[in-house]
Amino acid sequence: WNVGPKVDDADDVDDVDNNQDDSWTIPLHKTAIVYNTFFFAVSLLLFCSFGPLMRSMPLALINADFCCAGSLIAYGALLGKISPVQCLVVTLFGITLFAVEEFIILDLLHFCSYFASNCATCNCYVNQTLYGLGISWVLYRPNLHQCKQLIGSVYHSDMFAMIGTLFLWMFWPSFNSAITDHGDGQHRAAINTYLALASSVLTTVAISSLSQKKGKLDMDIFFVHIQNATLAGGVAMGTSAEFMISPYGSLIMGFSSGIISVFGYLYITKYLKLQDTCGVHNLHALLGLLGGFVGAIVAAFASEVVFYFAYRLSNTFDFEGEFANRGVGTQGGFQAAGTCVSIAFGLVGGTLVGIFLLLIWGDPAVDNCYDNEVYWEVSEDEEIIPPVFEYNNHMIHKHQDLAESNFSVEQS
Repeated sequence: WNVGPKVDDADDVDDVDNNQDDSWTIPLHKTAIVYNTFFFAVSLLLFCSFGPLMRSMPLALINADFCCAGSLIAYGALLGKISPVQCLVVTLFGITLFAVEEFIILDLLHFCSYFASNCATCNCYVNQTLYGLGISWVLYRPNLHQCKQLIGSVYHSDMFAMIGTLFLWMFWPSFNSAITDHGDGQHRAAINTYLALASSVLTTVAISSLSQKKGKLDMDIFFVHIQNATLAGGVAMGTSAEFMISPYGSLIMGFSSGIISVFGYLYITKYLKLQDTCGVHNLHALLGLLGGFVGAIVAAFASEVVFYFAYRLSNTFDFEGEFANRGVGTQGGFQAAGTCVSIAFGLVGGTLVGIFLLLIWGDPAVDNCYDNEVYWEVSEDEEIIPPVFEYNNHMIHKHQDLAESNFSVEQS
Protein backbone atom coordinates (compact mmCIF):
# COMPACT_ATOMS: atom_id res chain seq x y z
CA TRP A 1 0.00 0.00 0.00
CA ASN A 2 3.05 2.24 0.05
CA VAL A 3 2.40 2.91 -3.64
CA GLY A 4 -1.22 3.80 -3.01
CA PRO A 5 -0.99 7.50 -2.18
CA LYS A 6 1.45 8.12 -4.99
CA VAL A 7 -0.69 6.36 -7.56
CA ASP A 8 -3.74 8.18 -6.29
CA ASP A 9 -2.50 11.67 -6.97
CA ALA A 10 -0.31 10.81 -9.92
CA ASP A 11 -3.16 9.15 -11.74
CA ASP A 12 -5.70 11.74 -10.71
CA VAL A 13 -3.51 14.41 -12.17
CA ASP A 14 -2.99 12.44 -15.38
CA ASP A 15 -6.38 13.87 -16.33
CA VAL A 16 -4.31 16.91 -17.22
CA ASP A 17 -2.79 15.34 -20.30
CA ASN A 18 -0.51 18.24 -21.15
CA ASN A 19 0.87 18.28 -17.64
CA GLN A 20 1.99 14.67 -17.30
CA ASP A 21 5.65 15.44 -16.61
CA ASP A 22 4.61 17.51 -13.60
CA SER A 23 2.11 14.87 -12.49
CA TRP A 24 4.78 12.19 -12.10
CA THR A 25 8.16 13.83 -11.61
CA ILE A 26 7.23 16.46 -9.04
CA PRO A 27 5.26 14.02 -6.81
CA LEU A 28 8.27 11.68 -6.83
CA HIS A 29 10.50 14.59 -5.83
CA LYS A 30 8.01 15.62 -3.15
CA THR A 31 7.92 12.10 -1.74
CA ALA A 32 11.69 12.00 -1.27
CA ILE A 33 11.65 15.42 0.41
CA VAL A 34 8.77 14.49 2.71
CA TYR A 35 10.34 11.24 3.87
CA ASN A 36 13.58 12.91 4.86
CA THR A 37 12.15 16.12 6.30
CA PHE A 38 9.34 14.45 8.23
CA PHE A 39 11.73 12.38 10.35
CA PHE A 40 13.74 15.48 11.20
CA ALA A 41 10.65 17.55 12.08
CA VAL A 42 9.07 14.88 14.29
CA SER A 43 12.34 14.02 16.03
CA LEU A 44 13.05 17.69 16.76
CA LEU A 45 9.53 18.27 18.07
CA LEU A 46 9.60 15.24 20.35
CA PHE A 47 13.10 16.03 21.61
CA CYS A 48 12.17 19.62 22.48
CA SER A 49 9.04 18.43 24.30
CA PHE A 50 10.12 15.28 26.11
CA GLY A 51 13.86 14.99 25.69
CA PRO A 52 15.30 11.91 23.97
CA LEU A 53 12.17 9.98 22.98
CA MET A 54 11.98 7.39 20.27
CA ARG A 55 9.00 5.77 18.61
CA SER A 56 9.20 2.46 16.83
CA MET A 57 10.82 2.71 13.42
CA PRO A 58 8.09 0.76 11.56
CA LEU A 59 5.48 3.11 13.01
CA ALA A 60 7.54 6.15 12.05
CA LEU A 61 8.02 4.85 8.51
CA ILE A 62 4.31 4.24 8.03
CA ASN A 63 3.45 7.64 9.46
CA ALA A 64 5.95 9.24 7.10
CA ASP A 65 4.15 7.49 4.28
CA PHE A 66 0.88 9.04 5.43
CA CYS A 67 2.60 12.41 5.42
CA CYS A 68 3.63 11.76 1.81
CA ALA A 69 0.04 10.87 0.94
CA GLY A 70 -1.27 14.06 2.51
CA SER A 71 1.37 16.16 0.79
CA LEU A 72 0.47 14.71 -2.60
CA ILE A 73 -3.23 15.26 -1.94
CA ALA A 74 -2.51 18.91 -1.16
CA TYR A 75 -0.54 19.17 -4.40
CA GLY A 76 -3.52 17.76 -6.28
CA ALA A 77 -5.39 21.00 -5.63
CA LEU A 78 -2.47 23.03 -7.01
CA LEU A 79 -1.24 20.94 -9.93
CA GLY A 80 -0.38 23.01 -12.97
CA LYS A 81 -0.73 26.34 -11.14
CA ILE A 82 2.50 26.58 -9.16
CA SER A 83 6.16 26.30 -10.10
CA PRO A 84 8.50 23.56 -8.82
CA VAL A 85 10.09 26.04 -6.41
CA GLN A 86 6.70 27.04 -5.04
CA CYS A 87 5.86 23.35 -4.75
CA LEU A 88 8.97 22.87 -2.59
CA VAL A 89 7.86 25.70 -0.29
CA VAL A 90 4.34 24.26 -0.05
CA THR A 91 5.79 20.85 0.80
CA LEU A 92 8.10 22.07 3.57
CA PHE A 93 5.38 24.10 5.26
CA GLY A 94 2.95 21.21 4.87
CA ILE A 95 5.34 18.79 6.59
CA THR A 96 5.72 21.20 9.49
CA LEU A 97 1.96 21.52 9.89
CA PHE A 98 1.58 17.75 9.73
CA ALA A 99 4.21 17.15 12.42
CA VAL A 100 2.90 19.84 14.78
CA GLU A 101 -0.68 18.69 14.41
CA GLU A 102 0.36 15.09 14.98
CA PHE A 103 1.96 16.12 18.26
CA ILE A 104 -1.14 18.05 19.38
CA ILE A 105 -3.66 15.36 18.46
CA LEU A 106 -1.69 12.31 19.52
CA ASP A 107 0.24 13.47 22.57
CA LEU A 108 -1.94 16.27 23.95
CA LEU A 109 -5.50 15.32 23.00
CA HIS A 110 -4.82 11.56 23.05
CA PHE A 111 -6.78 11.08 19.83
CA CYS A 112 -6.81 7.31 20.25
CA SER A 113 -7.79 6.41 16.70
CA TYR A 114 -5.14 8.68 15.26
CA PHE A 115 -2.71 5.82 14.79
CA ALA A 116 -5.35 3.11 15.05
CA SER A 117 -6.93 4.40 11.87
CA ASN A 118 -3.69 5.52 10.23
CA CYS A 119 -4.50 9.19 10.80
CA ALA A 120 -6.48 8.76 7.59
CA THR A 121 -9.07 11.39 8.38
CA CYS A 122 -7.78 13.99 10.78
CA ASN A 123 -4.26 14.59 9.58
CA CYS A 124 -3.72 12.99 6.19
CA TYR A 125 -7.05 13.94 4.61
CA VAL A 126 -8.68 16.84 6.44
CA ASN A 127 -5.58 18.82 7.33
CA GLN A 128 -3.58 18.40 4.15
CA THR A 129 -6.57 18.68 1.81
CA LEU A 130 -7.77 21.91 3.38
CA TYR A 131 -4.16 23.09 3.38
CA GLY A 132 -3.96 22.66 -0.39
CA LEU A 133 -7.42 24.14 -0.95
CA GLY A 134 -6.56 27.14 1.21
CA ILE A 135 -3.53 27.87 -0.94
CA SER A 136 -5.58 27.37 -4.10
CA TRP A 137 -8.21 29.81 -2.81
CA VAL A 138 -5.60 32.52 -2.21
CA LEU A 139 -4.03 31.91 -5.65
CA TYR A 140 -7.42 32.06 -7.41
CA ARG A 141 -7.18 33.36 -10.99
CA PRO A 142 -10.40 34.66 -12.59
CA ASN A 143 -9.11 34.06 -16.13
CA LEU A 144 -7.82 30.54 -15.62
CA HIS A 145 -10.67 29.18 -17.75
CA GLN A 146 -8.65 30.38 -20.76
CA CYS A 147 -6.39 27.35 -20.21
CA LYS A 148 -9.33 24.97 -20.28
CA GLN A 149 -8.12 23.31 -23.48
CA LEU A 150 -4.96 22.18 -21.66
CA ILE A 151 -6.88 20.42 -18.89
CA GLY A 152 -8.74 18.01 -21.17
CA SER A 153 -8.21 14.29 -20.87
CA VAL A 154 -7.79 11.58 -23.49
CA TYR A 155 -8.98 8.00 -23.38
CA HIS A 156 -5.64 6.30 -22.69
CA SER A 157 -4.96 8.71 -19.82
CA ASP A 158 -8.29 7.80 -18.25
CA MET A 159 -7.44 4.12 -18.59
CA PHE A 160 -4.13 4.57 -16.79
CA ALA A 161 -5.94 6.48 -14.06
CA MET A 162 -8.38 3.60 -13.67
CA ILE A 163 -5.45 1.25 -13.03
CA GLY A 164 -4.44 3.45 -10.12
CA THR A 165 -8.01 3.48 -8.83
CA LEU A 166 -8.21 -0.32 -8.93
CA PHE A 167 -4.96 -0.71 -7.00
CA LEU A 168 -6.14 1.78 -4.41
CA TRP A 169 -9.49 0.04 -4.09
CA MET A 170 -7.81 -3.30 -3.48
CA PHE A 171 -5.29 -2.05 -0.94
CA TRP A 172 -7.39 0.49 0.97
CA PRO A 173 -8.48 -2.04 3.63
CA SER A 174 -4.82 -2.66 4.46
CA PHE A 175 -4.21 1.09 4.37
CA ASN A 176 -6.81 1.64 7.10
CA SER A 177 -5.76 -1.39 9.15
CA ALA A 178 -1.97 -1.25 8.75
CA ILE A 179 -1.08 -0.23 12.30
CA THR A 180 -4.21 -0.93 14.27
CA ASP A 181 -4.02 -3.33 17.19
CA HIS A 182 -3.27 -6.80 15.92
CA GLY A 183 -6.18 -9.17 16.21
CA ASP A 184 -9.82 -8.11 16.44
CA GLY A 185 -9.18 -4.42 15.83
CA GLN A 186 -7.21 -5.02 12.67
CA HIS A 187 -9.79 -7.45 11.32
CA ARG A 188 -12.61 -5.00 12.04
CA ALA A 189 -10.77 -2.19 10.29
CA ALA A 190 -10.21 -4.25 7.13
CA ILE A 191 -13.78 -5.61 7.03
CA ASN A 192 -15.44 -2.25 7.71
CA THR A 193 -13.33 -0.56 5.05
CA TYR A 194 -14.06 -3.24 2.46
CA LEU A 195 -17.81 -3.04 3.04
CA ALA A 196 -17.76 0.76 2.80
CA LEU A 197 -15.74 0.62 -0.43
CA ALA A 198 -18.11 -1.92 -1.99
CA SER A 199 -21.21 0.12 -1.18
CA SER A 200 -19.63 3.36 -2.42
CA VAL A 201 -18.97 1.72 -5.81
CA LEU A 202 -22.63 0.75 -6.19
CA THR A 203 -23.79 4.20 -5.14
CA THR A 204 -21.36 5.96 -7.46
CA VAL A 205 -22.51 4.04 -10.53
CA ALA A 206 -26.19 4.48 -9.64
CA ILE A 207 -26.04 8.21 -8.88
CA SER A 208 -23.83 8.92 -11.89
CA SER A 209 -26.29 7.10 -14.15
CA LEU A 210 -29.34 8.85 -12.68
CA SER A 211 -27.71 12.25 -13.14
CA GLN A 212 -27.30 11.77 -16.90
CA LYS A 213 -29.87 12.14 -19.64
CA LYS A 214 -31.91 8.98 -20.28
CA GLY A 215 -29.79 7.17 -17.71
CA LYS A 216 -26.89 6.75 -20.13
CA LEU A 217 -23.40 7.10 -18.76
CA ASP A 218 -21.43 10.02 -20.19
CA MET A 219 -17.93 8.53 -20.26
CA ASP A 220 -16.24 11.91 -19.75
CA ILE A 221 -18.16 12.50 -16.52
CA PHE A 222 -18.37 8.86 -15.51
CA PHE A 223 -14.59 8.45 -15.58
CA VAL A 224 -14.24 11.28 -13.07
CA HIS A 225 -16.82 9.70 -10.78
CA ILE A 226 -15.53 6.15 -11.06
CA GLN A 227 -11.90 7.20 -10.54
CA ASN A 228 -12.68 9.11 -7.36
CA ALA A 229 -16.07 8.52 -5.76
CA THR A 230 -15.59 4.74 -5.74
CA LEU A 231 -12.88 5.31 -3.12
CA ALA A 232 -15.13 7.52 -0.99
CA GLY A 233 -16.04 4.75 1.43
CA GLY A 234 -12.41 4.07 2.28
CA VAL A 235 -11.75 7.75 2.98
CA ALA A 236 -14.81 8.16 5.19
CA MET A 237 -14.00 5.02 7.20
CA GLY A 238 -10.56 6.32 8.13
CA THR A 239 -11.31 7.31 11.72
CA SER A 240 -13.98 4.79 12.67
CA ALA A 241 -12.66 1.71 10.85
CA GLU A 242 -11.50 0.02 14.06
CA PHE A 243 -14.67 0.77 16.01
CA MET A 244 -17.66 -1.54 16.44
CA ILE A 245 -19.90 0.17 13.91
CA SER A 246 -21.28 -3.17 12.60
CA PRO A 247 -21.53 -4.20 8.93
CA TYR A 248 -24.68 -2.19 8.27
CA GLY A 249 -22.97 0.89 9.68
CA SER A 250 -20.11 0.41 7.21
CA LEU A 251 -22.56 0.01 4.34
CA ILE A 252 -24.39 3.19 5.35
CA MET A 253 -21.08 5.06 5.45
CA GLY A 254 -20.22 3.79 1.98
CA PHE A 255 -23.61 4.71 0.52
CA SER A 256 -23.51 8.18 2.07
CA SER A 257 -19.93 8.77 0.93
CA GLY A 258 -20.67 7.82 -2.67
CA ILE A 259 -23.64 10.17 -2.81
CA ILE A 260 -21.77 13.08 -1.24
CA SER A 261 -18.74 12.67 -3.50
CA VAL A 262 -20.72 12.42 -6.75
CA PHE A 263 -22.96 15.35 -5.81
CA GLY A 264 -19.83 17.32 -5.00
CA TYR A 265 -18.50 16.84 -8.53
CA LEU A 266 -21.90 17.52 -10.10
CA TYR A 267 -23.23 20.46 -8.12
CA ILE A 268 -20.79 21.87 -5.56
CA THR A 269 -17.54 22.34 -7.49
CA LYS A 270 -18.93 24.94 -9.89
CA TYR A 271 -19.89 27.23 -7.00
CA LEU A 272 -16.52 27.09 -5.25
CA LYS A 273 -13.80 29.50 -6.30
CA LEU A 274 -11.07 26.99 -5.58
CA GLN A 275 -9.91 25.90 -9.05
CA ASP A 276 -9.29 22.45 -7.61
CA THR A 277 -7.32 20.69 -10.37
CA CYS A 278 -7.83 17.10 -9.19
CA GLY A 279 -11.09 17.45 -7.31
CA VAL A 280 -9.60 16.67 -3.90
CA HIS A 281 -12.35 18.70 -2.23
CA ASN A 282 -15.03 16.23 -3.27
CA LEU A 283 -13.13 13.08 -2.32
CA HIS A 284 -10.79 13.90 0.53
CA ALA A 285 -12.10 17.08 2.18
CA LEU A 286 -15.83 16.39 2.36
CA LEU A 287 -15.45 12.74 3.28
CA GLY A 288 -12.58 13.39 5.65
CA LEU A 289 -14.84 15.75 7.59
CA LEU A 290 -17.66 13.20 7.50
CA GLY A 291 -15.37 10.47 8.77
CA GLY A 292 -13.89 12.66 11.50
CA PHE A 293 -17.22 13.59 13.07
CA VAL A 294 -18.75 10.13 12.58
CA GLY A 295 -15.73 8.71 14.40
CA ALA A 296 -16.37 11.13 17.28
CA ILE A 297 -20.03 10.08 17.50
CA VAL A 298 -19.19 6.37 17.40
CA ALA A 299 -16.54 6.85 20.09
CA ALA A 300 -18.97 8.73 22.34
CA PHE A 301 -21.56 5.94 22.18
CA ALA A 302 -19.15 3.02 22.57
CA SER A 303 -19.78 0.70 25.51
CA GLU A 304 -18.80 -2.65 26.94
CA VAL A 305 -22.06 -4.05 25.60
CA VAL A 306 -21.15 -2.99 22.06
CA PHE A 307 -17.63 -4.43 22.33
CA TYR A 308 -18.86 -7.50 24.26
CA PHE A 309 -15.85 -7.47 26.58
CA ALA A 310 -14.41 -4.65 28.70
CA TYR A 311 -10.82 -5.34 27.65
CA ARG A 312 -11.75 -4.84 23.97
CA LEU A 313 -13.12 -1.41 24.75
CA SER A 314 -10.03 -0.52 26.77
CA ASN A 315 -7.65 -1.79 24.08
CA THR A 316 -9.43 0.09 21.32
CA PHE A 317 -9.42 3.43 23.13
CA ASP A 318 -6.10 2.90 24.92
CA PHE A 319 -7.38 4.08 28.31
CA GLU A 320 -4.13 3.68 30.22
CA GLY A 321 -1.86 5.76 32.42
CA GLU A 322 -3.02 9.35 32.80
CA PHE A 323 -5.99 8.59 30.52
CA ALA A 324 -7.22 5.61 32.57
CA ASN A 325 -10.17 7.56 34.01
CA ARG A 326 -11.33 9.04 30.71
CA GLY A 327 -14.82 7.94 29.67
CA VAL A 328 -16.06 7.23 26.18
CA GLY A 329 -18.18 10.40 26.15
CA THR A 330 -15.14 12.52 26.94
CA GLN A 331 -13.13 10.61 24.36
CA GLY A 332 -15.78 11.38 21.73
CA GLY A 333 -15.41 15.05 22.55
CA PHE A 334 -11.64 14.85 22.13
CA GLN A 335 -12.14 13.04 18.82
CA ALA A 336 -14.30 15.95 17.60
CA ALA A 337 -11.74 18.41 18.97
CA GLY A 338 -9.01 16.66 17.00
CA THR A 339 -11.03 17.03 13.81
CA CYS A 340 -11.54 20.74 14.53
CA VAL A 341 -7.79 21.15 15.11
CA SER A 342 -7.19 19.58 11.69
CA ILE A 343 -9.66 21.97 10.07
CA ALA A 344 -8.10 25.01 11.72
CA PHE A 345 -4.52 24.00 10.92
CA GLY A 346 -5.41 23.24 7.31
CA LEU A 347 -7.37 26.39 6.53
CA VAL A 348 -5.22 28.86 8.45
CA GLY A 349 -1.95 27.26 7.39
CA GLY A 350 -3.01 27.06 3.74
CA THR A 351 -4.17 30.67 3.69
CA LEU A 352 -0.94 31.95 5.23
CA VAL A 353 1.26 29.91 2.91
CA GLY A 354 -0.80 31.07 -0.07
CA ILE A 355 -0.31 34.70 0.95
CA PHE A 356 3.42 34.04 1.36
CA LEU A 357 3.62 32.58 -2.16
CA LEU A 358 1.65 35.52 -3.53
CA LEU A 359 3.89 38.11 -1.87
CA ILE A 360 7.18 36.48 -2.90
CA TRP A 361 6.43 35.20 -6.41
CA GLY A 362 3.32 37.15 -7.33
CA ASP A 363 0.48 35.79 -9.41
CA PRO A 364 1.89 33.67 -12.28
CA ALA A 365 0.61 34.44 -15.74
CA VAL A 366 -2.35 32.38 -16.88
CA ASP A 367 -0.35 31.35 -19.95
CA ASN A 368 2.09 29.51 -17.69
CA CYS A 369 -0.55 27.25 -16.16
CA TYR A 370 -0.99 23.60 -17.16
CA ASP A 371 1.88 23.73 -19.63
CA ASN A 372 5.06 21.66 -19.41
CA GLU A 373 7.06 23.93 -21.70
CA VAL A 374 7.37 26.58 -18.99
CA TYR A 375 9.52 24.39 -16.73
CA TRP A 376 10.56 21.47 -18.94
CA GLU A 377 12.45 20.89 -22.15
CA VAL A 378 9.65 19.18 -24.05
CA SER A 379 10.64 16.96 -26.96
CA GLU A 380 9.12 17.60 -30.35
CA ASP A 381 7.23 14.33 -30.16
CA GLU A 382 5.29 15.57 -27.14
CA GLU A 383 4.37 18.78 -28.90
CA ILE A 384 2.70 16.93 -31.76
CA ILE A 385 -1.06 16.67 -31.40
CA PRO A 386 -2.00 13.02 -30.83
CA PRO A 387 -3.71 11.31 -33.77
CA VAL A 388 -7.45 10.93 -33.80
CA PHE A 389 -7.35 7.16 -33.40
CA GLU A 390 -6.29 7.74 -29.79
CA TYR A 391 -9.62 9.43 -29.19
CA ASN A 392 -12.46 7.00 -28.94
CA ASN A 393 -15.85 7.99 -30.28
CA HIS A 394 -16.99 9.19 -26.88
CA MET A 395 -14.09 11.67 -26.81
CA ILE A 396 -14.61 13.16 -30.26
CA HIS A 397 -17.21 15.69 -29.20
CA LYS A 398 -14.88 16.91 -26.46
CA HIS A 399 -12.20 17.71 -29.05
CA GLN A 400 -14.49 18.50 -31.97
CA ASP A 401 -12.56 21.57 -33.05
CA LEU A 402 -9.32 19.57 -33.01
CA ALA A 403 -10.81 16.76 -35.05
CA GLU A 404 -12.43 18.98 -37.66
CA SER A 405 -9.42 21.21 -38.22
CA ASN A 406 -6.66 18.61 -38.41
CA PHE A 407 -8.09 15.22 -39.19
CA SER A 408 -10.87 13.47 -41.00
CA VAL A 409 -12.87 11.40 -38.57
CA GLU A 410 -14.36 8.12 -39.67
CA GLN A 411 -17.50 7.26 -37.82
CA SER A 412 -18.22 3.60 -37.45
